[in-house]
Amino acid sequence: MSQSIGSSEKITTQQAAVFVANYILGVGILTLPRAAAEKVKTPDIWLSVILGGLVAMIAGIIVAKLSQQFPGKTIYEYSQLIVGKWLGIVLNVSIIIYFIATSGNMVRAMSEVMNLYLLEGTPRWVVIISFLWVGIYIMVGGVAAIARFFEIVFPLTILIITGLALLSFKIFDVNNLRPVLGQGIGPVLNGVKTTGLSFSGFEILLVLQAYMSTPKKAVRAVVIGILIPMLFYVVTVVMTVGSLSIAGVISRTWPTITLFRSFEYPGILFERYESLLLVIWVIQIFTTYAITHYAAALGMARMTNKNIRPMLYLLIPVIYITSMSPRNINDLFSMGDRIGDAAMVMFGILPIILLMIVKLRRRMASDEQEQ
Repeated sequence: MSQSIGSSEKITTQQAAVFVANYILGVGILTLPRAAAEKVKTPDIWLSVILGGLVAMIAGIIVAKLSQQFPGKTIYEYSQLIVGKWLGIVLNVSIIIYFIATSGNMVRAMSEVMNLYLLEGTPRWVVIISFLWVGIYIMVGGVAAIARFFEIVFPLTILIITGLALLSFKIFDVNNLRPVLGQGIGPVLNGVKTTGLSFSGFEILLVLQAYMSTPKKAVRAVVIGILIPMLFYVVTVVMTVGSLSIAGVISRTWPTITLFRSFEYPGILFERYESLLLVIWVIQIFTTYAITHYAAALGMARMTNKNIRPMLYLLIPVIYITSMSPRNINDLFSMGDRIGDAAMVMFGILPIILLMIVKLRRRMASDEQEQ
C-alpha cells in the first residue's frame, strides 16, 4: 500500500509551518470571538485563546512525534502497523470522513458569508460548485504546488489582518476589556475547549510529515504553525471585544466583519474595509478546503493503492452534498461543533494512545533482544 514520494513533491519546514497556519486560520478568524464569548461571557476571552493555543500546541507536538516514528509514511499507512489491519482501516476511514466533513463545512461557511456580504442573491450551489472546481485546479499539482500557493497567500493575509487591526483602534475602548479576571479563572477555563478547537489544523501533519524534506523539524513546523494563528486570534478577539463589547460580540453572527464595518476613514482609497477582510478570508477558506480535500483523496488513494487524481474528482460530489446538508446557519454552526468534538478525540486523545503503543512495543522488542 505504501507509495514512494518523489523529491519534487517534498516541502520545506517553512512550507509545512505555512500549511498548518493556513489550515488553522480558516473560518476561525470570523467565528472565534462569538463562539468564545458565548462560553466565557467575560472580557477575558483572550486568555482562553492563549490557553487553547497552548493546549493545541502540545497536541500538535504529540502528533509530530508520532509521525516521526514512521519516516516517509502517512497516517494512512502506519496506522495499520500500530493497531493492526482492521482497526487501522476503521481509523483511516474515520480520518477521511473527518477531512470530507471539514471540507464541506468550510465551503458552506464561505458560501453563507459571500451570499450575505458579496454575492447577494447568487444561488448557493453556483458559489459552491465554482469554488470546488477552482480548488481542483491547484490540487492536481500535488502537495508542492499547494505549498507554493500558500506561501504567496500567507504574507498577504498577515499584511491585511494586521492593517485592519491597526485601523480598528479608532473605535477601540480598553474599558470593554476590564476588569481582567473579574469573575476569576473559572470562565476562562470554560472557554478553553472552544478556543482550543479553533486551533484544529495541526492534524494535517499526520499526512504532511511524509512530504517534509527534513521530518526531524516537524515539531518546529507545528509550533510555528500554531503560534502565528494564536497571535492573530488574540489580536482579533482583543480588538473585537474592545470595540463591540462582550454583549455586542455575542449578539452578532460574524462579529469580526461587524467590527471592520464599524469605522470609516473618509478620503482614503478604501472605505469599506470589511471587503479586504472578506477577500483574504475567502482565500483562507480556499486553503483550508484545498488541504482537507487533498488529504481525504490521498487517504482513499493510499488505501486502494490507486492514483490520487481520480479520487480528487470523485470527492467533488461528496463534498458538495456535505456542504449542502445544513439547512441554515445554526445547522452549520452545529456541524462545526460536531467536527470539533470529533477532532478532539481523533487528534487530541488518539495520537497519545498510538504513540504509547509504539513506544511500548519498541521497548518490549528491545528487551527481548537484550535477553
